[in-house]
This record gives sequence, C-alpha cells and structure tokens, in this order.
Amino acid sequence: MADMLGTAQPGSTDPADPAAPARALLARHPLVDGHNDLPWEAREQTRYDFDALDIGGRVATTQTDLPRLADGGVGGQFWSVFVPSTLQGDSAVTATLEQVDAVHRMIGTYADRLALARTADEVDRAVESGRIASLLGAEGGHSIGCSLGTLRLLHVLGVRYLTLTHNDNTPWADSATDVPVVGGLSEFGREVVREMNRLGMMVDLSHVAATTMRAALATTAAPVIFSHSSALALCDTPRNVPDDVLAALAANGGTCMVTFVPEFVSPDTAAWRVEAAEAAAEVGVDAKDWEAFGRFSAGWQQQHPKPDATIEQVVAHVEHVREVAGIDHVGIGGDYDGTDTFPVGLEDVSGYPRLVAALLERSWSEDDVAKLVRGNTLRVMRDVEAVARDLQTTRGPSLRTFDELDGPPTATV
Repeated sequence: MADMLGTAQPGSTDPADPAAPARALLARHPLVDGHNDLPWEAREQTRYDFDALDIGGRVATTQTDLPRLADGGVGGQFWSVFVPSTLQGDSAVTATLEQVDAVHRMIGTYADRLALARTADEVDRAVESGRIASLLGAEGGHSIGCSLGTLRLLHVLGVRYLTLTHNDNTPWADSATDVPVVGGLSEFGREVVREMNRLGMMVDLSHVAATTMRAALATTAAPVIFSHSSALALCDTPRNVPDDVLAALAANGGTCMVTFVPEFVSPDTAAWRVEAAEAAAEVGVDAKDWEAFGRFSAGWQQQHPKPDATIEQVVAHVEHVREVAGIDHVGIGGDYDGTDTFPVGLEDVSGYPRLVAALLERSWSEDDVAKLVRGNTLRVMRDVEAVARDLQTTRGPSLRTFDELDGPPTATV
C-alpha cells in the first residue's frame, strides 16, 4: 500500500528489509522528534522560497524532506525557529518572527502532508489524518529580547518550547558554551521559567550550563525537556547532560531527547571539535559563532577529517539515559539540518528505523520503544498543558521586567 507520497508505507514488512520490524513499529507509533533546523536551512538556501526548495520531493541539499520523513516513520516534528545568538535584541526577535512565519508558510504550502500542532491532542489528530504534526520550538532566550510580552506572543504564534540559551549567555541565563555570568538563572530568568509554566510552554534545557539546568529544575512547576542533548558520562562535552540532572528528571517528569550530533555522541568527534575550536581561535574565529565556526570547520576538516560516530554510540546514550533517568524520561531529538555530519546510518531523517532496529536487536520491548519515540514527549506535553491550566486559574500574565528584577542588561556578545 502506498501513502500520499507514492512510496512504501513505513509499516512495510518486506522480508528483504532488515529494518522491516522497526518500520512496522514506527507505523504503529509514529516518531515525534524534538529538534530539526530545516527552517534555517530554507532561509540560508532560498530565503524561504519553497518553490526553489521544494521539500515535497527529495532534496539533495538538505537532510530533511517530506519523502524521507515518511521513510523515517516520523509522525511529529518540532521545527526549530532558531536564530544564531550572534543576533541580539530587536534583530534576534525580528529574525525569530521571520522563522515562525516561514514554518507557518511551509505548513500551508504542504497542507496535505503537514498539520500545525500546538497540543498533544493535535499531534494525535494530525497523525490520524495522515499528516506529520508540525510543532515549533524557539532555540535561545535571545529570541525574546528580555521581554515576557515577546515570550507570550511567541506562544500565541504556536511556539511550544523555548531553549533558554543558545551558544552565548543571555543577560538572564548562562550557556553551556560561554563564560558563566549569573550563576545559572538570574531573578528574571526564574520569572521566564515561571511564565513559561503559566503559558504551557516547555522549558528546554539543551545548550544551557549545568548550573542553569539545576536552577531551572528548582524553579519550574512543570516537566522540562532537553530537545537535543546526550549523556555527559559517555561524551564529555558541556552540551551534554550530567548524571545528577538526568536523575532529577525522574522527579521532575521531564524528558531528555538524545541527539545524533557526532560531537555530542562520540568522544573522538568531541575531541576533534575541541581541536577545531582551538585552531579557529588562532585565526580569530569564535567557536560560539555558529555560522563563522561552521565555515571555518568545513575547510579545516579537509586536512583534519572528522571521525565518524555510529548508531551503536547513539544506542549507548539512549540506554544510559534510560538507566539513569528511567524509561519514562528518554526521547529523540535528531538535530537534522543543524550540523554537517551524522552517525553512519543516520545521515538524514530516513534513518530512524535503523536506530529502532538496533534497539529491537538489544531486546527493547515495543512498549519501551513506543515511549522513546513518541509516548514520553507527548506525556510531557500533556503534563505541561495541565500545569498551565491550573496556574491560569490563579495567576495572570507576569508584568515584571528585566530592568525591575535584574537591572539594565549588558552586552553578551
């Protein structure tokens, strides 16, 4: 049986396909992925022209398109409305709004295959209609420009998580890859978390410093997520999650969505990135500058090849999070179109069945795989929605300002 794309259904049980049982499982439990940067790629490649970058067919210049999402068994995707943290203030807010607009236009352009989803129930309804549920996540607190009003308007526009920082600190939160300034979260940062709880917007702790993770967990009334992070114990990079924080997710009810980025999965690739960052610094390129460092490393690796990561290493991270946090607190956040290379076998969004096949080979039950690929993320969404409904009966919008709580902001870049 063919789907709307004219390709084999993900549930095909072709005996010649070693991933056939995994594809069948994903047909029953379509994957919800926590992070995909296709919108920024659309901006960079065609200024959001979806005639020029027609993701309705297979696209050679991206890791994501609709046929490959179908092949990958994807039923829901958080599209990142990321903007680099080299943009600040009004420029960051404007670029974020352009990203949000682009995702809405993309959904409208492919309305037969994509459906906007703002709640867990809408994710389920989208999948029941044969479409991929399309959710929005903002990557970096610089996107709100120190304004709770901007945060609220992003929620109105459908944004359902905010990553508290990207590669640079915000004036109110410390990043994992910057020099600490506020010791985690400032008082305004804690107010951001509380307002997100009231709105029903998930607090995303990928990219933040470990001190920020712990401060957010101490502040939040709702479960948190890591939209695209892996385990620090297996790959020592500040972008990964320490075991004490993973353990705290059990009490919080949150989920760590394991990412596929080789630098966060493979110790060898992480060491390669440290060397690349040191080489970049010698020529005046800051590794926190996502675009400039990307350009530098693309050339540098021609003489210094990047080590490959493997599906087995991704499996190890998934199993470590399961061991430390529990099976109810692990998910998937591939970060496709957010970096240049991916583990062998997971090079694009069609690869998810290979990961599921590897887990089935390790005797994962269908129920546990279903939690990993879908159930845990939707449960967190429903819990966050329930907390918001309760808070909205007793609390109105916060009118506190950054200047009132923390004083005038200083430059962070």
